[in-house]
Amino acid sequence: MFTGLVEEVGSIASIRQQETGRIFRIQADTVLRDVHIGDSILVDGVCLTVVTFSAAAFDVEAVEETLHRSTLSAKKAGDRVNLERAMAANGRFGGHFVQGHIDGKGEVVSLENRSPGFWITIQLPNSLLHYVVEKGSIAVDGISLTVAQVKSDQVSIAVIPHTWRSTTLCEKKQGESLNIETDVIAKYIFKLIEPARFSPGVTWNKLYSSGFTEIDNENV
Repeated sequence: MFTGLVEEVGSIASIRQQETGRIFRIQADTVLRDVHIGDSILVDGVCLTVVTFSAAAFDVEAVEETLHRSTLSAKKAGDRVNLERAMAANGRFGGHFVQGHIDGKGEVVSLENRSPGFWITIQLPNSLLHYVVEKGSIAVDGISLTVAQVKSDQVSIAVIPHTWRSTTLCEKKQGESLNIETDVIAKYIFKLIEPARFSPGVTWNKLYSSGFTEIDNENV
């Protein structure tokens, strides 16, 4: 479990193709403190497992499903990525529940400087729109953000200067793809209520056949 509060921005040192996917070697500092093989680290919003590490870098493996679903498939050596270690049990929860399971990819529609902050508009796949509401939480490339506006298939987010400077958001360009993870609570709630959306509801015939009234539909 993560919080979406980026600890540092690392740099991809190398990428090796494997039969099962790709090995990313990422140069970092903060997230290497007390790191162990098997630890989970959020890399641009994707939960990946540390398979080896050194004093200056760590290796993680991404399988084909992860590459297909996220922007990792387009990454190259030298690219910078947002990093966050899994939340410790005694840590403070400053963002929102982020699992590191990417729901899909969004596309940057526009980036605006709205002093003192910034305004980013992202186009989302239709399949994700059910889980997004104004003032709700969304993870963009692993960054916990609050949705300011929803219009059709686009969401707009107001970004404070600190978040802009301390993550890769300041490097994004129009048309660029972003990893999107919607709020897990919204997904569970939608799953629970979805069957009711397609039920016929309460009809007079249903009340009559269930014994709630002795007057059938013909005598109403």
